[in-house]
Amino acid sequence: MKDFLFVFRDNGMPSNVSPDEMQAMTKRWMDWIGGIAAQNKLGDRGNRLFPSGKVVKPGNIITDGPYSEIKESIGGYSIVKANSLEEATELAKGCPGLTTGGSVEVREIREM
Repeated sequence: MKDFLFVFRDNGMPSNVSPDEMQAMTKRWMDWIGGIAAQNKLGDRGNRLFPSGKVVKPGNIITDGPYSEIKESIGGYSIVKANSLEEATELAKGCPGLTTGGSVEVREIREM
């Protein structure tokens, strides 16, 4: 099997989400990841990312980023195991973030 990176992109969580709604979404995420793990296809559960950081550019230029005016931000990542890009993409289709306008970028990891 090959390793694939899931990059979770989101449009930001609405500010009016209740604690119950947040708990329900967290459960959907845990159930989805648990289902991948039950198939022995979870390489690394990954993590969520803070919305702020730094961007390093050529010439040692360092800027704050990512920028809040960008509509889509990277919210987190996971590593899954699959036989092909198509199989990994099928796993990504169950991502709960898709129900709130997010997306999943699926990339094969190239070993060095």
